[in-house]
Amino acid sequence: DVSEYNGGLRGGRVRVRARIERVKARQLVIREVPFGTTASSLCDSILKANEQGKVRVSRLEDCTAENVEIHVFLPAGVDTDQTLQALYAFTDCEVSISPNSCVIQDNKPKFLDVTEILKHNAKQTRALLKQELEIKLGELEERWHFSSLEKLFIENRIYRRIEECETWEAVIEEIWKGLKPFLKQLKREVTEDDIVRLTEIKIKRISKYDAFKADELIKGLEEQITEVKKHLRRLTQFAIKWYQNIKEKYGKDRGRRTELTRFDRIAAKQVVVSNDTLYVNRKEGFAGYTMKRDESVEKCSRLDDIIAFSRDGTMRVVKIADKVFIGKDNLIARVFKKDEPKFYNMIYRDGRGGRAMAKRFQVTGVTREKLYDLTAGKAGTRVLWLSEHDSEEDADIVVRVHLKSDLRLRNLLIDYSFGELAIKGRGAKGNILTRHPVDRVSRIPKAEQEEITGKAPIETNPEKVSEAPTKKAAKKKAPKRRK
Repeated sequence: DVSEYNGGLRGGRVRVRARIERVKARQLVIREVPFGTTASSLCDSILKANEQGKVRVSRLEDCTAENVEIHVFLPAGVDTDQTLQALYAFTDCEVSISPNSCVIQDNKPKFLDVTEILKHNAKQTRALLKQELEIKLGELEERWHFSSLEKLFIENRIYRRIEECETWEAVIEEIWKGLKPFLKQLKREVTEDDIVRLTEIKIKRISKYDAFKADELIKGLEEQITEVKKHLRRLTQFAIKWYQNIKEKYGKDRGRRTELTRFDRIAAKQVVVSNDTLYVNRKEGFAGYTMKRDESVEKCSRLDDIIAFSRDGTMRVVKIADKVFIGKDNLIARVFKKDEPKFYNMIYRDGRGGRAMAKRFQVTGVTREKLYDLTAGKAGTRVLWLSEHDSEEDADIVVRVHLKSDLRLRNLLIDYSFGELAIKGRGAKGNILTRHPVDRVSRIPKAEQEEITGKAPIETNPEKVSEAPTKKAAKKKAPKRRK
């Protein structure tokens, strides 16, 4: 905002604001910071304002890497527009820059308006251009004068008059006599130095003299003289064109980096190009973009985050790196896209020998490097099924739960449809699927799934489905029941 700039004089100011986007109902993202601030200092000012009760913020995440990216999460019941104005009023999201243009004039400091400085510089440039044109005109006229003098000297064979002269004074006098009938053709008086220069012309040049080339040279000089005189008559237009040429020559990659616009304008979302590949070592629990000997997952960029789910029911989000720990015995490791939350189906055993629980959830706001428990947190908890889907419709699948052999059970198989569950947050414990011990969970064949649901099953990427059998004995057939 330059409305109070005041021409750069003392007392004026320029208000600079951070570029803030509203990405969700209770989430703001800071993409650019004002001049003179950094991402860390801006975060400190927001936290300080929150402690003083001027701004209400539930969580702050600094995801700045190559580009600035600060996520501001708001608590429930807080108006987003009011919080946005509070950030501008009480934090470094808005700073005021006070200009003070000072120049040295007549060996003394002087405070001048920027417009006056530009006018003074433009007039000075115009005067310098005038001097350059006058110097160029003098040089061109001097060249035209001597070329014409040389032409008269050679074409009228004046050089032959000095062949019989015995003294230097006689040579000069004969040349003056030879040139006297032609002096009116010249634009200025002939001087003694001009006569001396004629005596320095070599015989070889005289013998190879080309009158046509000499006339063309003089004609070209006359055209240049006419053009320079035209520029001198229209000196202001010439100075403007000179500035335009400077801009075209040196200003191609020097465009404005700031934006003079209203503060409520929201910038378009910038897309990060994915040039690297994410690799995962599920057994050791490491992931990164330099582990090329391990399993490749998908394309990624160095500004992305990794979301990882372990078999013990924990989840974490970490910043991608060349090699970073994501948790051992990993089931799913993917690039975490905050703007495109996935749908997850999960069946887990609640503690050792506990009941089987089923849940559907999404992962939205998270804190980096924090370990989240997706279960009740009991010792011995183990994930039996975990699948990732792009949409809610894709997540409506049917799985087959294989129960452990028990004399009291008549049916050891349970066909369970995740479409019966509501999608909740990651912290939900889920619904009870069965209280009996579960051996394993598997996918139902397509034909059977179509009979159960009444519709064709949706193809699911095998990489998104993770089956977690508890023991090798799960592959054995269940013993026959006694009568």
